[in-house]
Amino acid sequence: MENRKEEGASTLTPAATLPHRSAFRFRSSIFLASACLALAHCGSPGDPVPPRIPVPVAVTDLAARQEGERVVLTCTLPAKTTEGDTLEQLPDVEIFRDADLPPSPPPAKSAARPAASHIYTVPSALVETYLRDGRFVFSDPFKPADWANFSGRTLTYRVQTRVSKRKASESSNPVSLRVQPAAAATSDLAATLTATAVELRWTPPLRLVTGAQIPALAGYRIYRAETGAGESAVAPPVLLGVSPVPQYRDAQFEFGRTYIYTVRSVAQFGVDTVESEDSNAVRVEARDAFAPAAPRNLVVVGVAGREGSPAAAELSWGISEETDVAGYNVYRSEAGAAEGTLGAKINAELLLAPAFRDTSVSAGRGYTYRVTAVDRAGNESPASPPAAVTVPN
Repeated sequence: MENRKEEGASTLTPAATLPHRSAFRFRSSIFLASACLALAHCGSPGDPVPPRIPVPVAVTDLAARQEGERVVLTCTLPAKTTEGDTLEQLPDVEIFRDADLPPSPPPAKSAARPAASHIYTVPSALVETYLRDGRFVFSDPFKPADWANFSGRTLTYRVQTRVSKRKASESSNPVSLRVQPAAAATSDLAATLTATAVELRWTPPLRLVTGAQIPALAGYRIYRAETGAGESAVAPPVLLGVSPVPQYRDAQFEFGRTYIYTVRSVAQFGVDTVESEDSNAVRVEARDAFAPAAPRNLVVVGVAGREGSPAAAELSWGISEETDVAGYNVYRSEAGAAEGTLGAKINAELLLAPAFRDTSVSAGRGYTYRVTAVDRAGNESPASPPAAVTVPN
């Protein structure tokens, strides 16, 4: 019994009192158990994971066109990341420009900017100011010295966007165009309002912005914007028409509206054409201050009175050709009045038809009649030639 108790007690003896080999086995067991526990803990789902970097999808619809002394880029900015997530803010937009090799030895290094460069970055906070109808619009202006390097060369543009400094989107589709110096802008555009049209005239330009003579002019493009109250345009200018000569007649205007006109010259370089910058703007308030033409072919016939029907003077005249005539007025003077006397208006309301029966006359007396036309703006025409009549007894 005593031996058994001693044997059972030895299993609870502290490790320090165990033989060397037993102590080693005890420590090894503790180490393995701790390692397994640590490995199991590392695989748990609650561990922090490095955040993914949001990368916008690439722009795919970049377009470019030359307008005067600048290239205008347009595109749709991405709204999603490459992972399919919605971008929480507008991205930064980085614009790149590359130039092909010049056709002749390049000018001095100081003559122009580098041929290939990251030319600009529009920060996210300012991108909204570059949006037009939902599209990003950016202008790359050329300095006078740039034309020495870029004239006749092909420029290629591309853009990329980013919402993180760590990684940008893939480059957009490249877009290329050949640029040429434009004609100098017209500075003496003038407009004259007539009853049927706004007539524009200007002086043809003689030189390019570089000072060189214009090789050829392909004509002119006329732009018109319509304004509301005040000076600002309520809509962007639209192409109104083209003209081969330095004048244009806008017959599509409407009275009561205000228009702003500009003209761009089109220089010809072989198969390429380049618009100039806008001319001076001319503002035209199309107020209808133009009276219709005087009625013609006035005829007056005197009618004797009968029992139950008073004497009268019956008038008729040719209908006015103007489309905005609202009606007519009839004027009468007594016989013996001074020549050219208009007389008194005898119709109470505007006459809608070119005819009138005057029953306020007296038999045996003479009268002289004149007729005027009135348009919808209230402008009254000159009087027609007079027509005299003596009312029979």
